[in-house]
Amino acid sequence: MPLLKRKPFSLLERPDDLMPEELVFQIRFTKEIFRDYGEYLERINLYRERVWTCKSTGKTNLTYEEALVSEKQTNEKVQQFPKELMEPVLRDVQFSMLSLRDLVAGIATNLRERLPEGSEIYGRKNNRIYPCKIVKVIDEEVEKTRYQVAWLDKDKKVTESAVVSGDDLIKKKLPFSRDVLKSFIRESTYRSAPWVLHDKLADKYGISTIFPEELRDKIAPKRKLSKKDKEANNGERKRTKLNDDKEIEDAVPIKYPIDDLLVRPAADDPVFTTRPPPTRDFKVPMECVGDLLMTWDFCCSYSKLLNLLPFSLDDFENAICYKESNVVLIVESYSALLRLLIKDEGDYFIALQKKKRKLKISLVTWRDYMCDFLELEGNEELSTHISTIRRGHYGLLDIHAKLAIFAQLISVVLASDIMREKLDEYIEERKALAAEKRGEALEQGRMRREIKEMVKAASNGNDAHISENSGKKQGKSSEKDAKKVKLDTEVKDSKAKGSKKLMDAEKNKTDDITNIEHRKEYLQREMEKRFIRTNPLGKDRDFNRYWYFRKEARIFVESCDNKQWGYYSTKPELDDLLGSLNEKGEREKALKKQLEKRYNKISGELQKKSKEAQRIKMEEEAELRRSSRVRAPPRENPARAFLKYVNKLKED
Repeated sequence: MPLLKRKPFSLLERPDDLMPEELVFQIRFTKEIFRDYGEYLERINLYRERVWTCKSTGKTNLTYEEALVSEKQTNEKVQQFPKELMEPVLRDVQFSMLSLRDLVAGIATNLRERLPEGSEIYGRKNNRIYPCKIVKVIDEEVEKTRYQVAWLDKDKKVTESAVVSGDDLIKKKLPFSRDVLKSFIRESTYRSAPWVLHDKLADKYGISTIFPEELRDKIAPKRKLSKKDKEANNGERKRTKLNDDKEIEDAVPIKYPIDDLLVRPAADDPVFTTRPPPTRDFKVPMECVGDLLMTWDFCCSYSKLLNLLPFSLDDFENAICYKESNVVLIVESYSALLRLLIKDEGDYFIALQKKKRKLKISLVTWRDYMCDFLELEGNEELSTHISTIRRGHYGLLDIHAKLAIFAQLISVVLASDIMREKLDEYIEERKALAAEKRGEALEQGRMRREIKEMVKAASNGNDAHISENSGKKQGKSSEKDAKKVKLDTEVKDSKAKGSKKLMDAEKNKTDDITNIEHRKEYLQREMEKRFIRTNPLGKDRDFNRYWYFRKEARIFVESCDNKQWGYYSTKPELDDLLGSLNEKGEREKALKKQLEKRYNKISGELQKKSKEAQRIKMEEEAELRRSSRVRAPPRENPARAFLKYVNKLKED
């Protein structure tokens, strides 16, 4: 059942004294019955509010009916969870104190490392790959887990048996996604920290339901984790890597692309370039880079809605690290988000009315409005910074705290009615533009086919005309020379007229195709203006994510464990990155496709930024040489350019 603000919600029971002829009001998707229309209206309005959470997936900001649909779809996927894996998964889940993310990562790693009996996979024998079946799992305390396997032929008949180590077996990709595993865990448990299975499910698989002694003192009402607790729970994501030092020669042909970790060097491979190491010279701590990029991207992408003039990532990073308070760029960014919440007239607006605040935020009063936001329910963790902000020492806050406040503000803004209406509007407009673009593409394809058919038909017609006239010319070879000359002239004139008509028609069609191409480019630009969210370009073989933001000429790289960030900022680095991707792997093929699709735009931006940096460097060197001869005022430091920021889009 959907959760209300992440807590269980009970439906109303059917009235016991309900008469068959009695007129009542019933809610379609819950079957609840009401005698009073006011009560019915109050309940249906509650179900329409976006305060519900899907219990199976954890998705928030849903209506009750949307949460029901989400749970139904997820349950259908969970029903397909492999039965042979249920018991080992449930045993790992019972009484685990890990966070859901770490628990899923650990279980996935264990399932890949420890293969169940009866699994049919591939293994190495005599430096070749053959199909095999796990007959028995042999546990050894000192050495790694070993397996007794039966080698199979192409008809899946057993040829011989052997005992091999886990390193000699090629682990398959898990038959389910991590989201399905998360949903399965949620459906199988009734509490977390520690995770506890439903009694019936535990009894079915013979799993103990008696709490371990060390956990009994932890079975207390749930509390919100502190920031330090959350950081401690963020374990490193485990991944399985195959041994790169062993060559794999498959006994059967491989159909590419395959999982990147299974790809091995081959004789027909192109020459790959060495992947350049990304630059990591961020001013903020490494663990803050993700929040920094998210905040900056949101503020700049929705600048018109927020009435906030866009600013560069460098300026935002310098401003967030600045120790002085009342930095205009930071204050205007906070104020723009708070103003939108005031317009939305939600909980924040009500809190301001209770305090009889004016609904106008200034550079002087913004601290009071910020503190009012931090006092709201759900911001308990951030409320510890209220006293520092009230005293006017915001600049002394830790960078983690500054970005955490931004992240919480953006989270609330995303859940507001104004934001959702704007996103719905953009989604509908993008759908219409995409449909129009597809129609233009179809029309363009039709015109190109027509040009080909015209050229082919004209060519066939001229050939036939020439052949016919040539036959007449040969049949009347005894006539006068004047008639022959006339005949040749008619042939040439006919061919010239046909060619001219063809050229005119082809030119008209080509012009139409060019106009359609311009129209498609215009539609694409209009779609990009209706920004919804930034998605990663893709992943490399090691699951690192690659990001390109519309307003920043850099390609960012996020490590698979979300702990490291870097970036590429030059065209040679982009070219080397492209040349290092192996299209035989599923992830790198998809990543390369996205990079090639945007290559012209990205490389143009990178070159433009490189030229600008080179120009500034040359000007600084020239200024340095000039200042050594003449006394001149020093140039302004580019790192302090953010101090001159003015929000020209601010409403009066």
